[in-house]
Amino acid sequence: MADETRKPNVLLIQVDQMTAKVLPSYGHEVVKAPNITRLAEEGVVFENAYCNFPLCAPSRMSMLSGRFANSIGVWDNATEALSSTPTLMHYLRGMGYCTALCGKMHFVGPDQLHGYEQRLTTDIYPSNYAWAPDWEKGLGDRPTGINLSGITQAGTCLRSLQIDYDDEVEYFGVRKIFDLARYEERPFFLTISFTQPHSPFVTRPEYWDLYEHDDIDLPTVPAMAEEDMDEMSRWIYHAHAGDLDTPTEDQIKNARHAYYGMVSTLDEKVGNILQALKDCGLYENTAIIFTSDHGDMLGERGQWYKQLFYEWSARVPYIFHWPGTFKPGRIARNVSLVDLAPTVLDIVTGGDGPRPVKAFDGRSLWRFLTEGADPGRDDTVICEYTGEGACAPCRMVRRGDIKYIYTHGHPDLVYDLARDPDELVNVAEAPAYAAIRDELKAVCLNGWNPATLAATIKDSQKDRLFIRDATDCEPTWAYRIFDDDDRRYVRKAGAIQTKAYARLPRSKDDGAFK
Repeated sequence: MADETRKPNVLLIQVDQMTAKVLPSYGHEVVKAPNITRLAEEGVVFENAYCNFPLCAPSRMSMLSGRFANSIGVWDNATEALSSTPTLMHYLRGMGYCTALCGKMHFVGPDQLHGYEQRLTTDIYPSNYAWAPDWEKGLGDRPTGINLSGITQAGTCLRSLQIDYDDEVEYFGVRKIFDLARYEERPFFLTISFTQPHSPFVTRPEYWDLYEHDDIDLPTVPAMAEEDMDEMSRWIYHAHAGDLDTPTEDQIKNARHAYYGMVSTLDEKVGNILQALKDCGLYENTAIIFTSDHGDMLGERGQWYKQLFYEWSARVPYIFHWPGTFKPGRIARNVSLVDLAPTVLDIVTGGDGPRPVKAFDGRSLWRFLTEGADPGRDDTVICEYTGEGACAPCRMVRRGDIKYIYTHGHPDLVYDLARDPDELVNVAEAPAYAAIRDELKAVCLNGWNPATLAATIKDSQKDRLFIRDATDCEPTWAYRIFDDDDRRYVRKAGAIQTKAYARLPRSKDDGAFK
């Protein structure tokens, strides 16, 4: 039972680019993740949980603010997040909570805390305008230099930039838990945020060896010809250099094998974090949340990484654990990461969270957690995309089993996930779906003007690109803990090149991922 003498602690464990579809608790039969599975079995699993923006920085800022990224002016991975945006941490600090961040959050701009009192590690990716996209370039703009070498050169390694980072996050996260138990009188909100299983897909041999290579499953939906893709998919295909490289079946299998090894790596770290809570006597009075910022296509439809609204990219694990208070079970209703902020505020107040300064776009999951249902709740979720690779604003709405996708200037897409879980049949023009299509399109466009948004975003891109190029990506705004943080992690260089040279042994061509 929870300790009734003090407010509950909250531990948010976040991973990067983990699709819900690879976890055993979401039905995968190959991946080994016993600690996350146990957390799910004892907790509440949201089966249809979505990110609200399938890209790192906007997804995270949306989650922590409880508002859609476009409503707070975060367009992409190089948009400055304003200090004037209230976050969950601001509310919690006003309620007497200690707030600490260990690991990745990909804040862009001079404010690298956004309500956290303390960061325990640096971040792993640029905090400035280095990755600003340019929609004027049209098809194939790749500000990060991303390509498919993270797939074609997937496999094992002894060390990599991501292994280094996550080892550091685990160490300081566990140490912080002991420090909280020893020195902190206040309840805490601690975020421990890892970078795996983000591409490139490389894992240590001991995690690769957890799997028989013959057991690794190939994508359910094979690669599509470019002429058969919808327009948004075509944009992202080019943004990932899919038109320049076609992974072989062996390379696809290697990539998924390494990805599964990365998931198992994280699972072990989750187990160590939970054990630290138990060792410190904090486990019983700590609500634990496990999630990811977005998913990964993992070769489905011939697509990789994120930035799409299809299930592998947009659906995320969402597990809440607090025995004695949360009612264990599985929830099929649609929810999203933007619900996290109001939910945490209800967790720490017993369902009586404060009125927000500005209305949340998310809605609390408290009744789901404590009663197992929330019958009057609308299960509509919204996901948007205005980041690198796109050429215009895009948005997705799911209600019930129907998913509607809007791509500005291009035909609508509608999928009936109950009948078509692989999203292969666009029923947007089918008479039986006309009413729900129009209904969801109205929801999509309510308070969201794509033409106005496109003009605003292009103006923002011009300003940021000018500053970036005039100053050689200065300032970096990097949150530095150790003197060599800017050398060990990605600050201004392209992510692909930096990650490649951090890998040991080096990959092909002396480590230069192409």
